[in-house]
Amino acid sequence: MTDDSHRSRRTILRTGATVAAAGLIAGCTSDGNGSGNGNGDTEGGNGNGNGNGSGDSSGNGDSDDGNGSSESYSVTMEPVGTLEFDSVPETWAANNGSWADMGIALGQQPPEAVYLTDRYHTQYYDEIPDVSVDKSDMTALWADELDPEEFIELSGDVDMFVMDPNFLINRGGWDQGDIDQIESTGTPFFGNSIFSQDYTWHDYEFLSLYEAFEKLAEVFQEQERYEAFASLHDEFQDEVDAIVPPEDERPDVAIVWPAGDDTFYPYTIGDGTGYKQWRDLGVGDALGKAGVSDFTSDRGTIDYENLLEIDPDVLLLRGPSNESLTAEEFQNQVVAEMENHDIASELTAVQNGDVYRGGPLYQGPIANLVLTERAAQDLYGVEEELFDRQEVSDIVNGDF
Repeated sequence: MTDDSHRSRRTILRTGATVAAAGLIAGCTSDGNGSGNGNGDTEGGNGNGNGNGSGDSSGNGDSDDGNGSSESYSVTMEPVGTLEFDSVPETWAANNGSWADMGIALGQQPPEAVYLTDRYHTQYYDEIPDVSVDKSDMTALWADELDPEEFIELSGDVDMFVMDPNFLINRGGWDQGDIDQIESTGTPFFGNSIFSQDYTWHDYEFLSLYEAFEKLAEVFQEQERYEAFASLHDEFQDEVDAIVPPEDERPDVAIVWPAGDDTFYPYTIGDGTGYKQWRDLGVGDALGKAGVSDFTSDRGTIDYENLLEIDPDVLLLRGPSNESLTAEEFQNQVVAEMENHDIASELTAVQNGDVYRGGPLYQGPIANLVLTERAAQDLYGVEEELFDRQEVSDIVNGDF
């Protein structure tokens, strides 16, 4: 596909855009797993060739009998303004597991690229019949550093970058000129950093998970799939509300990301989508109550001594290496090591067997269902399934 033929499939008219050009926030560190950015705010993913059976049956494209549209249409969202499309985007790149997961939920083919492939946790799809994503050929855009030239090259293969341009400027070290140069190829940016509300540069509208999901559904012209997911989610929320115990019986949890040498990046439970399952389960925020600042805002760390002083009821460990483990592997490897540690072994959570995987920072609608149910099982001993796996599969595959 030539650049000219690629651009001829769509018209991009960015109007009313409010992309802020703030300076680079320093603090990217390695997480020791080769991802090149272990600070927890660039979770990535992979997915090429999903087995969800969507393809042409998704209703996209120029057909008149699906959700797709043969006429031009526009979608408006901060901070990118209004984008106009003369056809439904077919290929795309995503930030990480939030927008990427939304696309899969909407029956789309997986993104061609994400920030970090090890942080798009496609193993969550193992819970859903006939839904899978193969990450083997997916490009990791932040494997070393974010290079605008790589985006320009990729723009010949993708119709849209589903990521917040402000994040690329403020966390990736770009300037507005880099964004403009990439968009001049005909491939627009569409995204809003929804996972955290602790960035000072994010002074525009925050979206909830399902508000963002609805916007992407407009882009892919999959409003019916979105409505089906929203209805399923409402039913799921009723199930969750029914199992949450009274407030005085809920634990205080501490969410951390291992930083090496017995130190951790602390995450306080905020309003971003990265904390949705913990808010919905009504847990207390041990770090927030102790006055610890969220890592996203000040890039600080804490150690076992700090954790012991706070002594949370439950300790939740984030990070791709932990999410890649099964519950049994996590207990046998990570928790067992803490039980043999001089200081960690004194933590109430360790002594009571209340150390669990903390979930990713980025999550979309499918991942959120899986993660919330998993958290309910860990924290509240829930044994039953809280959502219908087959119903999720049916929506993804267009059988609803």
